[in-house]
Parts: sequence; C-alpha cells; structure tokens
Amino acid sequence: MPTDLPQSSLNALGLTPSSGADRQITGLSVDSRQVKAGHLFAALPGTKVHGAEFVPTALAKGAAAILTDRAGATQIHDAVAQAGAALVVAEDPRQALAYAAALFFGAQPATMIAVTGTNGKTSVATFTRQIWQVLGYEAANIGTTGVEGAYSAPSNHTTPEPITLHRLLGDMAHAGITHAAMEASSHGLAQKRLDGVVLKAAAFTNFTQDHLDYHATFEEYFAAKAGLFARVLPDDGVAVINMDDPRGADMAAIANGRGQRVIRLGHGEDCEMRLLGKRPDASGQDIRFSWEGKPQMARLPLIGEFQAMNVLTAAAMVIGCGADPLSVVQALPHLSTVRGRMQQVAVRDNGATVFVDYAHTPDAVATALKALRPHVLGKIVVIVGAGGDRDRTKRPLMGKAATEHADLVFVTDDNPRTEDPAEIRAAVMEGAGPQAIEVGDRAEAILLAVNRLEPGDALLIAGKGHETGQVIGTDIYPFDDAEQASVAVAALDGKI
Repeated sequence: MPTDLPQSSLNALGLTPSSGADRQITGLSVDSRQVKAGHLFAALPGTKVHGAEFVPTALAKGAAAILTDRAGATQIHDAVAQAGAALVVAEDPRQALAYAAALFFGAQPATMIAVTGTNGKTSVATFTRQIWQVLGYEAANIGTTGVEGAYSAPSNHTTPEPITLHRLLGDMAHAGITHAAMEASSHGLAQKRLDGVVLKAAAFTNFTQDHLDYHATFEEYFAAKAGLFARVLPDDGVAVINMDDPRGADMAAIANGRGQRVIRLGHGEDCEMRLLGKRPDASGQDIRFSWEGKPQMARLPLIGEFQAMNVLTAAAMVIGCGADPLSVVQALPHLSTVRGRMQQVAVRDNGATVFVDYAHTPDAVATALKALRPHVLGKIVVIVGAGGDRDRTKRPLMGKAATEHADLVFVTDDNPRTEDPAEIRAAVMEGAGPQAIEVGDRAEAILLAVNRLEPGDALLIAGKGHETGQVIGTDIYPFDDAEQASVAVAALDGKI
C-alpha cells in the first residue's frame, strides 16, 4: 500500500475549470465533513437535497475546487469565486467524479470483471474469484459481503461510491491483487459508480422485480442494469449473457451493438456455454454442460440448478478473460458455497437439513425453492418475510412464491426498519394464504420451523442470508440466521 498520498491537477483528472485556475488536488470528497485543505469537493444532485447546500462548509475547510452540475453552479458561483477556489461544471458530475477518481488513485487490478442482475451477483462474483484462485491468481471479489479473497475489507454498499471504490482498487493493486470481480448493482450503475473501472468482461444473470422503491419503472430498472454493457464495458470487452432470461436477448443486442464479444449462456442449442443436464443429491450435484459444443462433466458441492448456472456464468467470464477452458472445468469441483447463498448451516439428528439463502425477491424465493426440491426427499419448509422501507408491491408476491413452492410456510419479520412489522407481515400473509403460519419474532419462527422437520425434510430460511444484524427502527440488533438455526437444532436435539 503506498505511503505517499496521491496528488494531481484538475486538468490531469480530466476536469476543466469553468471559473478559477487549474489547482493541485490533494484528495476527493463527496461528504463535506471529510473535506481537507486542497480537496476537490463533489456537490452532487441528490434525491432530497443538492450537494451545493454543503459547499460553504467545504470551502471553509479549504476545498481547492468544487465539481457540480449547472443547477448547483448557479447556487454557489459567487461563494466559490470569493473563496478563490476553482469551479468545475459538468453535465454529468457523477460520471465526471468517477473518471476523476480512477485517474486520481491511478491503479486497479489488471483483470477486472463485473456482474449485474436482480439475483446471483454475489455468487457469480465469488465463484469467479474462487476459480481464479484455483488457477493460481491473486484474486478478490467486491460486493454485498464486503471484499473477500486474497484481499479483505468491509464494504457498506454492494457497489461502493466512486471515491471509496477507486481508493480500494488502488490499494488492492498495490497489494498484488491481479484479478478482481465486482457486483454491479442497479443503484451503482444508475449513479455511475463503476464508470472509470476498466473491465475485461461483464455478465448479466437475470431481471426480475426489485428496487421499484428506487427506480420508477421496470424499464428504468432495466436501463440501469443495461448501462453495464451500453456504457461501462468497453467495445472490446466480453459480455456473458443468460439467454434463458426473457430480457437476455435485449441485453445481448445491446452488447452486440457495441461490438462486444457475446458469450451466450443457458439451455439453448445456440449457447456457447450450455447446461445439458444435472444429477442432484443431498450434498450437491453432478452437471453435464458444453463449452463451444464440447461436452464436459463436473461435480459441484452446491445445491440447486441456479447455482450451477451461476458457476457456468463465472466459468464463461474466466474463459472470456483468457483462461484455458480445460483448466477452468477442472477447477469447478473445488468451489465452495457462498456465505448466505443456499448455505447448509445445520443438520438435525434425524437427517433433516437447514439452509440459509439471501432470496429477498419473489423470483429469488421461487427459484431457491424450486432448486432445492430435487435435493429433498421429504417436505420443504420455508421462512419468509419482507424488508421495511422498500418496494411494497413485492410483499404479497413473496408470500405467494413461498406457498406455491413449499409445503409449509412461516411468515416472520425480516428487516422491518421504520415500518410497522405487523403491517409488513400482513402484506406477505395476503399472498401466502391462510395455511401459512405467522410468527413475528424471527428467532421463534426459526425454532418452530426447525421443530417441524422430519427425516428427509429441509428448511429454507430466506431473506437475510449473510447478514448478521436485524434492522428494527433505525437500530441494528445482532441476528444471524445461520447461528439461530444452529442453536435451534442443538436445543431441539438435546445438545444444549
């Protein structure tokens, strides 16, 4: 990790002052409280307030330059001039900041990939990193579970904001990381957080309902994800597209229009990476697939066809980045379950199994339950809920998906946040139907569900996955589904 702080002029960062002279920049900030002398402060438009409101604070702390849009510039022009700072006005200040951050920190792993989609991003990014590590590369993945692999660090966002992201990528490169896989969230893409990242490949997993609390329409949500191929991935990049998804053809058309190499993935005969068949058992599955028409076999210690598809997506990207296909195939049996993604966390003395999965959309719940079914001889029990202060329309659909694909449904609290938990549960119960069991306390729901498991049964605890806290109001209380399941199994089997 470099000891000297980076420094660069505005012009070297691709920024031309509209007033004031070119200035030496010693740091970048989007939070006025973090501004130090010589910083470039980005006054960005927000959903509730414009960043221009905080420019006086930034100037008082010694900001050398302000980056904003035309609306912000009209508010702060005189204040910036009086402070002797430079003013940079950009049509898209978020994108300008992302490119400036990339230039300011100056380094990133040589081989970078990104994956977008409603579901599967964490698994694909993690499997990509794991394959690279088996092949002998220094690799890491960045996303919902933080930064993992040969370099580790916490992360508060699936896709970090540009300054944090490019500082992280610079640190990773200086630490010897040569390969990195990123999750590209729709929020991150819409806010141009990935712009400036030099990608060799990108993948699209699927498109289903989520985040309609942020995106106004489905088309706006799709357009945000499509930005990965329409804007971020370069023309000579590799696009891995799931053609089984109804929007796969649309995404492939965007990639083809850019001249990107498209690797089609799915069950269709025209797919370069094609899943031909699977043989599930209690601990994993054998899969038969083909790469460019040549059949292959691999043993995966993973549950569910959707995990097989995630693995093949990762494999296609690694191959697309230049790895030997046979070496990639030989690496697949060495993959391990991603934390909180169809993760087996406990087994009862009677052989019944308990899984934790991050499924928090209707499609993800249905996909997880359908994927689990071939591995289970008995009945499937599911625990489901929905988060507060998020898309309300999906709540009854969550309950409906659970009831349609499981034999017994428990509806409980997820992260209620600032909403009334009972109202959220009622909406989920509306879709789940009268046969579902409502239990507000999540720990009690897990205990009751585990108690219903008979030999050959399986329990899926959906919604929170890897999370280690439950958000109630504005507070976060310690809560880990995997830990609670283990305690419940131990208690009911008389081990504590």
